Amino acid sequence: MSELVTARLRSTAAKLGLPHTAATLEHLIQRADVGKMGYLDFLDLALSEELAIRDDRGFHTGLRLSRLPHHKTLDEYDFSFQPELDLRKVQDLATLSFVETRTNVALLGPPGVGKTHIAVGLAVAACRAGFTIYFTSLDDMVRRLKAADAIGQLPGKMRLYQRPDVLVVDEVGYLPLDRDEANLVFQLISKRYEKGSIILTSNKTLGEWGEVFGDEALATVILDRLLHHCEVVSINGNSYRLKNKPITIDGGAATA
Repeated sequence: MSELVTARLRSTAAKLGLPHTAATLEHLIQRADVGKMGYLDFLDLALSEELAIRDDRGFHTGLRLSRLPHHKTLDEYDFSFQPELDLRKVQDLATLSFVETRTNVALLGPPGVGKTHIAVGLAVAACRAGFTIYFTSLDDMVRRLKAADAIGQLPGKMRLYQRPDVLVVDEVGYLPLDRDEANLVFQLISKRYEKGSIILTSNKTLGEWGEVFGDEALATVILDRLLHHCEVVSINGNSYRLKNKPITIDGGAATA
């Protein structure tokens, strides 16, 4: 291939928004020559690499904008430490069919058992697959919605939480809500109903949500929306945070 044609291809690739192809054209041509590729195989190679680079860039941008507390994957979760956890259910969730069907996921269990890790792992997998994700604690989300409502900007702030394909709401139940705060949560859940997936974590059983939302009737309506299409995963095991700490005779963690 002549230098003139190579230069023209590089220029055209750049103008078409194919920066990887433009930057690595000579290397791609060398690989094609060594592999004795035909025209279609060479085109497939160039476009496949460009797409892979673009997907990887989109993945890392999505993670950066997601506000995830960390980027731990499901492969990093120690399932052997939680033998009562239904591994098959988690593996099924990892296929991301719940995102396709706009199904919610409720991860329930005491503090420290890895609920947030699994929620983040599912969100990272969804982001890798090209879905948009966003992470928030329930307390932070309510605080932001209240602040927006106070200055007449609630619809815009609601859209922040409506927009992503997967919204992760962490720590449901750690702090109780008053009725006005619970009503904001209900509005959001209603707007996302059958339009996007919610992954939530909670240290409360579903029967205790009346305490969380300060109103049994409102809690029932919220649960009705959430659980209509929902996978519930219970994690009833020991705390990861204490697994490497010595235990005193009275059951508390020993101090160093």
